[in-house]
Amino acid sequence: MPLSKSEYISDIWKDDIFGRSHPCAMFGARAQVRALVHLGANACIIGRNVEKTERVARDIATVRPGAKVIGIGAVDVRKFEDLKNAVERCVEELCSIDFVIAGAAGNFLASIEQLSVNAFKSVMDIDVLGSYNTLKATLPYLVVSGVQPAPSRTGGRIIFVSATLHYRGIPFQAHVSVAKAAIDSLSNSTAIEYGPRGLTSNIIAPGPIAQTEGLERLLPSDAKSAYIKSQPLGRFGHVRDIADATIYLFSDAGSYVTGQTLVVDGANWRMLGGIVTNGNLQYPDCLLSGKEISNVTGKKKSNI
Repeated sequence: MPLSKSEYISDIWKDDIFGRSHPCAMFGARAQVRALVHLGANACIIGRNVEKTERVARDIATVRPGAKVIGIGAVDVRKFEDLKNAVERCVEELCSIDFVIAGAAGNFLASIEQLSVNAFKSVMDIDVLGSYNTLKATLPYLVVSGVQPAPSRTGGRIIFVSATLHYRGIPFQAHVSVAKAAIDSLSNSTAIEYGPRGLTSNIIAPGPIAQTEGLERLLPSDAKSAYIKSQPLGRFGHVRDIADATIYLFSDAGSYVTGQTLVVDGANWRMLGGIVTNGNLQYPDCLLSGKEISNVTGKKKSNI
């Protein structure tokens, strides 16, 4: 069943603002891509599962008559050759790459004591190496897009999807905090090195977003009501909030914004405690007890 426009994009955007653009969107960016395609872009999405990736691409293409959305499966962001081949196909079919969303991520709850070396490495490989491989594979095409003279310049922009966990530090998230701090640094370095070539590089740092796999995986089910009550805006974020931030950074309105982090979290990170101060996860008792976390959807016990 098709999503209504209000579920993935605000009404303030002009429908054809990306009419000449061809963004290449990577991992974890489904709502963002849907919004861009609605506003006139064509797109390429990648994923591990062939059938699922192609199905999602077909679904996204329905938001605008004539939209072209390519789904490329069997891509592992940890393998540069996979990304290189996917990018070459994207360019062959869409002619250029103007925008990139680097959003590969892996996460689960585990204390440092419970976290195995292999589990830590897995998150580093997916988040950090995956983001770098995405950047490296698309840079030659982003440079071409970025050097086009204004006002015809429509691209040469990359967004890295990060988080706010490392701003304060939070129990059970050491692996992801380290990875996201590295991604932030990568984006900042990209902005400095490639700004002279017309590229912009920015970070979107989402807070807790409703109806996403990440929230279901990380927030115990018995803690959601108390957690919402503790938030400054009294609600979870919506995928539309992240899509709107993406449109801003990729549109003409964001043409002079680079080397920045756009936090979209309703001031969540400024609150003390985070996800371990609700329900049965009282700090520091949850750590001193030595018990593993329960009631977390999708927890992979083999990884910790």
